[in-house]
Parts: sequence; structure tokens; C-alpha cells
Amino acid sequence: MEIKFNLDTIIFYVQNVERLKSFYGSVFNFKVIEEYESSWALLEAGNCKIGLHQIGQQYWDESKGTFKFDSNAKIVFEIDQDINEMRTHFVKQNVEMKQIKTFDNYGYWFCDGEDPEGNVFQLKQKK
Repeated sequence: MEIKFNLDTIIFYVQNVERLKSFYGSVFNFKVIEEYESSWALLEAGNCKIGLHQIGQQYWDESKGTFKFDSNAKIVFEIDQDINEMRTHFVKQNVEMKQIKTFDNYGYWFCDGEDPEGNVFQLKQKK
């Protein structure tokens, strides 16, 4: 049996939905297509959607200050703009960005960044 899958939505569990909704709206220009109070927002992100779901308060540790999530996942956005200009644009908006890199025999430039709660994303541009 052959089954075709289409990635529809990636959900981040976050402490502050409003802060991340604002981040992805202003930095990436993603549009909110659904939201429920301050506990859920769904953003249009190209061919996929990003859901922001508030974590339960029992998981908050306010003694550590601003919440940062420790994750082993990375979201990758392929861009057609110049990656140097995009990185500069993000840095000017106080987004934490690493240096642009590539590998031998790899057809892309890439650069990692981090949203305000520590979710890692990557910008990727064809050479």
C-alpha cells in the first residue's frame, strides 16, 4: 500500500503565545490564520503552518527568567532572497543568528537562528 503524506503543521509548545506570534509575524511576516485567546495561534508559513500552543503552567519555572525551550528539532526555511541580506535584516531586529556556512559539494548556504523561546530555525539559500 502506498500512502502519501503532506506535512501540514508543526506545533511548538510555548510559554508565551503572544510573544512568539509577534516574533514570527514581524520577523518572518507570517500571517495569523487562527487563534484562541492567548493559548493558541496558527500561522501560515508557506506550504506548512506553525502552531503555537501554550504549555501548561505546571511546566513553567519563573525563577529561571525568560523561558527557553531545549529542543532537538530545527525548522528549515528555504529562501530565494540573498541570505546575507536576510541575516542582516534579522540581526537588526535583535534575532539571535549564527554565521552563514556551507559545506564542500553542498548546493546551499545556511544560517541558524533562534526565536525568543529557544526554538532553532535555519535559513537556507541555493548557491
